[in-house]
Amino acid sequence: MSKKLVFALGLGLFGLAGCTQGINPTDMDRGIIGAGVGATAAHLGGHDVAKGAAIGAVAGALCDDVRLCQ
Repeated sequence: MSKKLVFALGLGLFGLAGCTQGINPTDMDRGIIGAGVGATAAHLGGHDVAKGAAIGAVAGALCDDVRLCQ
């Protein structure tokens, strides 16, 4: 995975954390948002969109567990 993609996904996760404040999202909600962010980042980086969506979905669903989304 390129550094550009990792950076874009990292920024997307911070955006994910910001856009879900105040709505008490579930893991499913964060996973869906993460998939969208991951797919967009992968597309912009010229990488496999499905792989980016999968990585983003996992990262979004687990971001609460590592206290990134609180």
